[in-house]
Amino acid sequence: MKRVLIYLSLFLGIALSFGFIPKVEKSKKQTVLVFSLTKGFHHASIDDGIIAIKKLGAENGFEVDTTTDVKAFDIENLKKYKTLIFLSPTGSNVFNDGQKTALKQYINNGGGFVGIHAASDFSYEWEWYGKMVGGYFVSHPKIQDAKLNIILPKNKIVKGLPNSWLHKDEWYNFKDFNPAVKVLIKVDETSYTGGTMKNDHPISWFHEFEGGKVFYTALGHTKECYSDISFLKHLLAGLKWTMK
Repeated sequence: MKRVLIYLSLFLGIALSFGFIPKVEKSKKQTVLVFSLTKGFHHASIDDGIIAIKKLGAENGFEVDTTTDVKAFDIENLKKYKTLIFLSPTGSNVFNDGQKTALKQYINNGGGFVGIHAASDFSYEWEWYGKMVGGYFVSHPKIQDAKLNIILPKNKIVKGLPNSWLHKDEWYNFKDFNPAVKVLIKVDETSYTGGTMKNDHPISWFHEFEGGKVFYTALGHTKECYSDISFLKHLLAGLKWTMK
């Protein structure tokens, strides 16, 4: 044993003297996938959202892939991603059965999911998706300022956000809301016109769902959101939670 250690020390000494340094393989960065296919209304802010998410990735050490191709929803392909970000996709009957199975299996295997704004205006025919994202969009009034109240101020996803938070956005009313989610933020319906949820109006939430981690925010309709420090802080915190 001593002889082996002596030979090993001699080898390392010679290697270092000639400048040979053993390579240490760097750990791979985590990667997220942004999906933004629109079969219904197309949000003009999607491009701004992609730019903002890529910037967050560069600043926080994760890679960002983007797609509008449903073929990305393949069991093997989704294994590459730590989290899927649905950035205002729209439409029903977008995924076929195989693609739905791939997304469901991804979540069941511990994958992360972030839904932004119109992620709740998608796949109305698929009850599982509605429960996973937390609810479906049903209507909205005109874009306007409203007051946001932080419901779980000690939670990391909303830590440091102003309370009350005055924000301008398109305020979604929801149907088929999943009561199992943990609500982070509610919008005060007395601070704007057009709310239909009897002033019990969730606007952002999270939950652990069938093995995966899901975060949703209804904010993000306007281009201005994606340069808003508070919104981006909220989005990044939710994304990081899904990636853990």
